[in-house]
Amino acid sequence: MKNEVPNAIPKESKTRKKTSGQTTNNVRQEIDYKREKEILLALSNDLTKVRDKNDLITLFKEGIKGLFYISHTIVTLIDYKDETYTPFLLDNDGSPIRSHNRYQEMVHAHFRLNEPFIQAVLAADGPISFLLKDIMDQPASPPFLRVNYEKGVREIMMTKLMKEGKPMGFLHVYSDQPEGFSDEFRSVIKGIVPQISSAVSNIIKNDDILNREKEKSFLLDFSKEIATIRTKEELANAVRTVFKKINPDGGFVIRKINEDNTTTSPYVYDIDTKNPKILAALRESRFPINDGLQNRILNSSIPVSFNVDREIERGISSAYLRHWKEMGVKNLVGIRLRNGATNHGILTLHIEDINIPLLQGICAQISIAIGNIQAIEQIKKTQEEQAFLLDFSHDITLVRTRDDLQQAIFRVLEKTMNTQLAMIRVIENDGIHLSPFMFDRTLFGTAKADFDRMANHRITIDETYTAQVLASNGGIMFSVEEEIKSGNDYAKLWQATGLKNMYALPLRVGDKAIGTIWLLANRLSPLLVKGICAQISIAIANIQANEKLEAYKKKLEVENDYLTEQIKTIHNFSEIIGSGEPMKKVYKLISLVADSNTTVLVTGETGTGKELIARAIHYASPRRDKLMVKVNCAALPASLIESELFGHERGAFTGAIDKRIGKFELANNSTLFLDEIGELPLEAQAKLLRIIQERELERIGGKQIIKVDVRLIAATNRDLEAEVKAGRFRADLYFRLNVFPIHLPPLRDRSEDIEALIHFFVQKHSRNSGRKIKKVAPGVIHKLRAYTWPGNVRELEHLIERSVLLATDGNLDDVYIPETGDTNKKNEALLLNRSLDEVERDYIIETLKRCGGKISGAGSAAEILQVPGNTLHSKMKKLGITKADYYS
Repeated sequence: MKNEVPNAIPKESKTRKKTSGQTTNNVRQEIDYKREKEILLALSNDLTKVRDKNDLITLFKEGIKGLFYISHTIVTLIDYKDETYTPFLLDNDGSPIRSHNRYQEMVHAHFRLNEPFIQAVLAADGPISFLLKDIMDQPASPPFLRVNYEKGVREIMMTKLMKEGKPMGFLHVYSDQPEGFSDEFRSVIKGIVPQISSAVSNIIKNDDILNREKEKSFLLDFSKEIATIRTKEELANAVRTVFKKINPDGGFVIRKINEDNTTTSPYVYDIDTKNPKILAALRESRFPINDGLQNRILNSSIPVSFNVDREIERGISSAYLRHWKEMGVKNLVGIRLRNGATNHGILTLHIEDINIPLLQGICAQISIAIGNIQAIEQIKKTQEEQAFLLDFSHDITLVRTRDDLQQAIFRVLEKTMNTQLAMIRVIENDGIHLSPFMFDRTLFGTAKADFDRMANHRITIDETYTAQVLASNGGIMFSVEEEIKSGNDYAKLWQATGLKNMYALPLRVGDKAIGTIWLLANRLSPLLVKGICAQISIAIANIQANEKLEAYKKKLEVENDYLTEQIKTIHNFSEIIGSGEPMKKVYKLISLVADSNTTVLVTGETGTGKELIARAIHYASPRRDKLMVKVNCAALPASLIESELFGHERGAFTGAIDKRIGKFELANNSTLFLDEIGELPLEAQAKLLRIIQERELERIGGKQIIKVDVRLIAATNRDLEAEVKAGRFRADLYFRLNVFPIHLPPLRDRSEDIEALIHFFVQKHSRNSGRKIKKVAPGVIHKLRAYTWPGNVRELEHLIERSVLLATDGNLDDVYIPETGDTNKKNEALLLNRSLDEVERDYIIETLKRCGGKISGAGSAAEILQVPGNTLHSKMKKLGITKADYYS
């Protein structure tokens, strides 16, 4: 073949012999031109008839190879996605390399575009040739060059095939002679490359159309088969058959998403293995969805290709990867099985050449079939469960006592796949504690003693596991094995039964939780267990109805009355007014303490606004969404203080005809403001101290311990240190209250705030009284700033209210100030007729009144009289001054 040249057309060399004359050259050129034109015309006509690969191969074999001496020709196509080019059209019969041991490798190989050899072809304007011995061993050169060389090929000529101005592939022409491509041949190839490009493009389009038609026909047949499927076994046969057609040597596994929506289990599979370990795993294994691979597949709208070894190296520890590896599988494709917005599972397929549209079409049909099968199974299961629940509902209607209910529950649970009742707890009247209502201690074998101890332990709704159950909608499943590892003491009891899971569900009547039920089972139907629990809830509610509903009604009435009263109060309190330095210090203290649960003691003279400070602290705290509860300790009779604070049970004392909820219970999870704390009797102080320390109380006449979470703010105008020294106030309670003291300065010490307060109260009382005060005279402000204000802000407000009512022309020109002139003259006359002790006694009493009864400390009578506090105490005792003299 190497030395044989067709007789019809002599082989041209690159160097032509020169003729002796120019005329001969011109004649020869004209002949060559005509001949080349004839060849191009003939080849172009043949190319227009090309419809498939065989037509183009025939043209290369009989047309081009019949006119010029070449070894063989192939066409490769570019894949820009991975920057490679691959064989598309091969002359399998005429190729000299078909017997090479690497031939099949070359046929399926992907050759890189970013190497010098092919880049030179891309850069050339037309056909370009290379001697194989010069380029085949260069770095990054494609291996097909050496393979051809080893089979006698010596030169390759390549040219680009273009589509829409962009290279779509290459034409490869091979010769077994060095420099075997003549100028004429090059010119011919350059002339027909556009037609070859067009022919290849048409072949691709035709192949795509045919493939799509075949796929449509294939999917239509599969769809008809899928439409008749009603069981999992029928689906398995259909899927096995369809994948054998497109992927005879590969296996597959379909994993369905379980009811817990967190794991998958094998559903349908076909893999070539006799390994008993792998077969057992396919029947029983459950794997978490969020394992790094399954969730990746479920979140992808297209098939996901992955390498088994690479995924294991990435840290995916799921056993199914190790099973595939043991079977020798390297590459897999995963695709989600999705019907509408619902993921049914995952198909994992061992396949090398992926037809993505076809695979997606098959999986869409499989998804529909799985959805239909599951729907049929669910309908059947629901019908069975509904019939079962109907029977149980009939049994429940006959229940009248707790024993009747227990027998009914035990009967129904015996029918539900080895389910055992561990415990029913009901919420007590206090809404906090839960007590055992029903249980079966025979379940726990040798652990009965531990069960009795734990069952009799009173728990609250805030207990860790109970709180989780009550907060859930459909209950919670606890794995006995996992709870043992976490150190759950209850799980040691559960383990004694040999069952795998504890199902805990809230018992509700309407939206109200009445308790919890704990069931031991290996697996339970959510619908079934919810239905059973609903019936049990109704039965328990019927058994306890009268007493519980009546008690709850009373509690709601008390709370509603109190909250209504407090809401009215809230909407009428004024803002804190003041921007002077003394008040800035108060604001800073409020901001520091508001976010905490620290107890606050607010001190200050009468009328300084201690309650406003308490409200400001509450509404700046995390408890702002709950109502602040207020108690005025000075306004309560001593005999009722305990009942008001702590509550009482019905019949606790004469007149206690109903149960009463105390202020501490009402303020649970909120703030309790104890105003005039210094007036609290010693006996009540002791009980208050206990509540502050233990955070629990007992109602008068009650036996239950009630836990409370209350933030305390106390206020007083007394000197509690002096009260402690005098024995009228407990020192330990004082230390508990005085954690974070805030002292409110008297109005006379914050004269810079008086003008702002005047305008605020003028505006407030103008609005309330319907008067329109447009202006406050400067003299009024000056006059008010000069006054000593023994009654502080409260006195100022009352004075402004009176003055607003007296103003008739829209201007506040004058203000009423308690007279000092004539009154003092009269008082002077009276002084002349009294003893020194009487004068001193009256003066001390008046000073104490101005100071709101504060004897010593900042803003006290001792400070104004400029005597030590102990001296003032001695004088008061000597002169017979009692609390009744200066407190009205």
